[in-house]
Amino acid sequence: MKEIVHTDAAPAAIGPYSQAVRTGDLLFVSGQLPLDPGTGEFVPGGIAEQTTQCLKNLEAILRAGGSSIANVVKVTVYLQNISDFGAMNEAYAAVFGESVPARAAFEVAALPKQAMVEIEAVATVDNG
Repeated sequence: MKEIVHTDAAPAAIGPYSQAVRTGDLLFVSGQLPLDPGTGEFVPGGIAEQTTQCLKNLEAILRAGGSSIANVVKVTVYLQNISDFGAMNEAYAAVFGESVPARAAFEVAALPKQAMVEIEAVATVDNG
């Protein structure tokens, strides 16, 4: 059985997809762009600020789905420019700390709305 997860604390989907889908004890969070959920616009700044906003959006959806950043088991980071990897990594580490999930990060030709970064995740949820 699958459950669609939605929260107004994160930007609405910009296409025909869900913010997240929960099935059993797993939560699959769609790629998050660095959009401010209040304005629908990119946060000002560079890759560090955009990464931080992506992760804030991710956290809001995780909470709505019954999970948390501590329960993330896999992350995929899409970068417009791989030379931003170091700065993205610093902002990413500030959120995940020592409890880092498995991760892949790579450069892509382009991202929606010309974002510098997009981040998706898979997390566990507590069914108890």
